[in-house]
Amino acid sequence: MNEPLRRFTIALPPGLKLLNANQRIHYRVRAETTAAIRGAAMAQCSEDAVMRQALIKAGAHPVMQHAYILGVLHPPSRRRADPANWYPSFKAAVDGVVEAGVLEDDDYTRVVGPDMRIGPVTKGGRLVLHIQELSSVQHAAFQWGQVIAS
Repeated sequence: MNEPLRRFTIALPPGLKLLNANQRIHYRVRAETTAAIRGAAMAQCSEDAVMRQALIKAGAHPVMQHAYILGVLHPPSRRRADPANWYPSFKAAVDGVVEAGVLEDDDYTRVVGPDMRIGPVTKGGRLVLHIQELSSVQHAAFQWGQVIAS
């Protein structure tokens, strides 16, 4: 009997400094910020009780073989924002999820996304990753742009 496909939500702390593709910052500052985002995502995987249990159960193996990741930017204000400009932050967060052991890697053979969207305003702003496990068939269908029936 197949287990149902799992869903996890990893919410980074509000107010965490994020990277924007439009920023022109020193490479060391960029590296430090990237490491902070990556570390925060990894920590959230351990702090979330459901995710922690999945990590323990998986042992040395990744929790998921394939996943769809929806990244939601919760901006700190109502100013217009293009969530795709925050791709460097989403990428760092996904790397933290990989480093935590949720996925083996975040390349196209395992992950669809992250698709970036805008969410409701949150004081301080924050990133949230919604991770949906995919079967091999669903992942293949996503890769070839086919419609997936639920």
